Amino acid sequence: MENSPFTTPRGSSSSIGNAGDLEVNANLTLSDKLRVFKSSTFDPNAYVATKSRSMNEKEIKHLCAYLVDLKKASAEEMRKSVLANYSAFIRTSKEISDLEGELLSMRNLLSNQAALVHGLAEGCQLSSLIAGNEDSDMDYILDEKTDLSKTEKWLIGYLETLEVLLAEKRVDEAMAALEEGEGMAEEISEQRTLSASLFQALLDTITEHRQKLADQLAETICQASTRTAEIRSTALALKKLGDGPRSHTLLLHAHQEKMKRCMQSLESTSSGVVGAYTATLSQLVFSTISQAASDSLTVFGEQEPAYTSELVTWAVRQAEQFAVILKKRILASTAAAGGLRVAAECVHVCLSHCYLLETSGLALSPVLLKYFRPIVEQAMNTNLKRIEQTSAALAAADDWFLAYAPIGRNSSVLPPVSSISNLTSSQPKLSSSAHKFNSMVQELFEDVGPLEVLQLDGLAFEGLLQVFSSYVNLLINALPATAVTENLEGSGSKIVKIAETESQQIALLANAILLADELLPRAVVKLSCSTRGDESHRRGSDKQQRLPEQRELKKRLQREVDHLRDSFCRQHALELIFTEEGDARLNALVYLSLDGKDEQPEWFPSPIFQELFAKLTRVASITADMFVGRDRFATVLLMRLAETVVLWLSDDQAFWDEVETGPTPLGPLGLQQLYLDMQFVMIFSSQGRYLSRHLSQAIKTIIGRAIDAVAATGLDPNSVLPEDEWFVEVSQIAIKVLTGKSAFDNLEGDDGSPVASY
Repeated sequence: MENSPFTTPRGSSSSIGNAGDLEVNANLTLSDKLRVFKSSTFDPNAYVATKSRSMNEKEIKHLCAYLVDLKKASAEEMRKSVLANYSAFIRTSKEISDLEGELLSMRNLLSNQAALVHGLAEGCQLSSLIAGNEDSDMDYILDEKTDLSKTEKWLIGYLETLEVLLAEKRVDEAMAALEEGEGMAEEISEQRTLSASLFQALLDTITEHRQKLADQLAETICQASTRTAEIRSTALALKKLGDGPRSHTLLLHAHQEKMKRCMQSLESTSSGVVGAYTATLSQLVFSTISQAASDSLTVFGEQEPAYTSELVTWAVRQAEQFAVILKKRILASTAAAGGLRVAAECVHVCLSHCYLLETSGLALSPVLLKYFRPIVEQAMNTNLKRIEQTSAALAAADDWFLAYAPIGRNSSVLPPVSSISNLTSSQPKLSSSAHKFNSMVQELFEDVGPLEVLQLDGLAFEGLLQVFSSYVNLLINALPATAVTENLEGSGSKIVKIAETESQQIALLANAILLADELLPRAVVKLSCSTRGDESHRRGSDKQQRLPEQRELKKRLQREVDHLRDSFCRQHALELIFTEEGDARLNALVYLSLDGKDEQPEWFPSPIFQELFAKLTRVASITADMFVGRDRFATVLLMRLAETVVLWLSDDQAFWDEVETGPTPLGPLGLQQLYLDMQFVMIFSSQGRYLSRHLSQAIKTIIGRAIDAVAATGLDPNSVLPEDEWFVEVSQIAIKVLTGKSAFDNLEGDDGSPVASY
C-alpha cells in the first residue's frame, strides 16, 4: 500500500496524518477536517512548529498545498452558504446587531442594579437580621470583615444573590437558590457553624423570600400576556414552593380569564350568523375546559382528590355560564319564535363538543341538558301549536276532495312525465288541509331528530298524538250535524267546512287512515333512525327498546281513527234509524202491525234495511276508489257501519219491551219479516265480505229473542217460519232488484219465485 503524502518515511509517529490531530482521509467531511482549527485555544505557530519538526521540505510543501486547498474549500463553502441563505443571513446579522446593543444596555442596567442591591444588602439586610441582638456576632461581622468564617461569607453572598434573583425575576435560579439555602440550613444546624441568631435570621429570610417568589409567580399567572405553556410551568413552580391549592386555583382562574377575553373579542367581531357564532363560542368554551383539565392533570396528577373536585366544580360552573349566555342571546328568542331547527342545530353543536370531553372524564352533558331541554321543549310546543292553528285555518276552507300533493310552484323546469307518474303512484291522496298537516309534522320530526340525546322522543310522541287528535276532532266536526247531535251545549267545535256528500265524508276517513297508518309513522322513523356523528356511546339496544314505544304510538293513532270512524258510522246509522224530526223509523210497530192486516204482505226486506244495503253499496264503491290497495280499511268501515245499525236494534230496550211485553204480541208475519230482514243483512254482508263475528252474533241474538217472544204467546215458531232456503232466495232477489240486475215486477210473475210459491 502506498504511503500517504502526509505520512513521514519509515513510519514516524510524528506524521501529520496522526488520528489524534488531523485525520487526512478521503471519507472525512470538510467540517471534520476543519475541526482542529475551530478550537478557541488553537495556536497556528505552535501547530506548524509541532507538525514540521521532523518533516522534510517536500512534506512541508505538501502540507502547505493541503492547507491552501482547505482554505479554498472553506471559502467556497462559506460563499455557497451565504448565497443559499442570503436573506436569512442579512436578517440574522441585523438581529445580532440589535441584540448586541440591547445586551450592552442590559449589562449596564444589571451592573447598576447589582451595585444597588449590594449596597442595600450590606446596609440593610444583615443589620435587620441582628436587630434587637446587640450582643450578637453580627456587629463583629460588620466591623471585622477580614475575619469572617466561611459560612458567614457564604451567608452574606447568599443573601445578596437571593435578592438579585428575586429582583430580576429569574424564577428557576431563585428556586434553586432557595433549595440551596434550605440544604445549607440543615448542614448548619448539624454542624452549628453559625450563631443561633444568624441561623434564625437565615431561616426567616428563606421563608420570606419563598413567599415573595410565590407572590411573583401568582402575579405572573394572572397576567393577560402569559401564554398557556407559561401558565402551566408557573403553576408547577408555585406548587413546588409548597402552595399547591393556590397554584391550582390560579391555574383555573387564568384559563377562565383568557376565555372571557376571547368571548369579548368574539362578540365584537361576530357576523350575526347564529350557527357560526354558536359553533365558535362552544368550541372556545369546551376547548378551554379541556386545556384546563389537561394542565391540571399534568401539574397535579390524579392522586389529589381535592384538585380533581375543584376542577370538576370549575368545569361545571363554566358549562353553566356558557349555557346561560347561549340561552339568553340565542335560544330564548329562537324558541319563542318556534325556531326548532335553529335551536336543534345549536344544541347539537354544543353537545358534540361536550362529548369530546368525556374521554378525559368530564361528563358535562347533564349540565347542558338541564338548561337546553326546557328551551327546546318550548320551541317544540310552539311548533305543535302552530300545526294545530294552521290545520284549523285550512280546515275552514277545505273542500274535502282528495288529490296528490301539489308540485312546487317555483319549479322552472317540470320533471319528465314518467317521473311524475312514479311520484304520484307512491304518494297518497289527501285533502289540502291533510297535506299541509302531514308536511308540517314531517318537518317537525326532521328538526327533532338530532335531539334524541335530549330524550325528547317521548315528548315528540305525545306532541304528535296531540296534534293528530286535534286534527281528527276537526274532521269529526266536519261531519254534518244530525237532529240528535246538533245544538249540543258545550261542544266547543271550531269552524270547519262541512263535508256534505258521502264522498267528502269518506275523504275525511281517508285523511285520518292514511296519516295514522302510513304517513305519521314515517315521521316517527325519522326520529328513531336519526344518529349523530358523536353518538358512539349509544347502543343498538336503545333502538330495540324504542320499538314497543312505536307500536304503542301506532295503536294510539289508530284509536283516534276509530273515534272518527265511529262518529261516521253513528251519524249514518242515526240517519237511517231516525227521521229528521227525531222519530225512530226502526221501531217495534214495523213488525207488530203486520199481523193485524187482512191482506198478505209482499215479502221484501224492510225499507230501512233496503236503505242500509244501498248506503253500504255506495260506501263500498266510494272506498274502492279512495282506498286503492287498502281494502282492509274499506272492509272495516263497512263492517262497523253494518254493526252500528244492527247492534242498535239488538240493544234498543224500548223495541224489545214492545215486542216481548207490549200489549200487542209479535205474530207469525212479524217474526217472518224480522227474520227476513236479519237474513238479508247477513247475506249481503257476507257477499260484500264484511260480515263480522260481532254482526253475526248480534243477528243471531235478535232472531233468538224474536223467536222466544213468539213462543211465549203459545205458538210454535218453527211451524210458522219457512225453510232457510226461502229466506236466502228472497234476500238474493232483493239484492238483484236493489242493484238493478233484475226487475221486481217480473219476479212476481215467476212461478218459481219464493214470493209466488209462499
